[in-house]
Amino acid sequence: MNEEMMQQLTATAERLANAAESLDRVLGRMDAQQEALSTKVDRIVAAVEEHPSYEISARGEGSRQLQERLAELEKSNADLKAQAARMARKTLPPMVSAILAKASEEGGNEKIDRGVLDKTLQSLSVEHRIAVKSELARAGIID
Repeated sequence: MNEEMMQQLTATAERLANAAESLDRVLGRMDAQQEALSTKVDRIVAAVEEHPSYEISARGEGSRQLQERLAELEKSNADLKAQAARMARKTLPPMVSAILAKASEEGGNEKIDRGVLDKTLQSLSVEHRIAVKSELARAGIID
């Protein structure tokens, strides 16, 4: 390989390493958010389970308010559980991790070709591809 190609590979590897670090920070924040949501869900579940045999009578204004509050809490609980499930940490496929590791070892100074990146990330879900591409763009590796 010539000198120019080696410089390009070095720059690309540095950018991939920066992108990997950015992805790690984002995953850390996502873990923290998931933990916070899980805590909220646990508190709601504990509050609901505290009175499992609690039945609301069908008379009066108070019972209507309690029914509304119960429905609101159940909806909030379901929403938080769904959000926690969406926020679950997902790891990169071994192939992507290997490519990032190899690129960080080899180095490079060139931006990644969109076609090559798309082929590399095709095994990921759409959400993961978007996340990886946005981190790479933020790191300046792709346009």
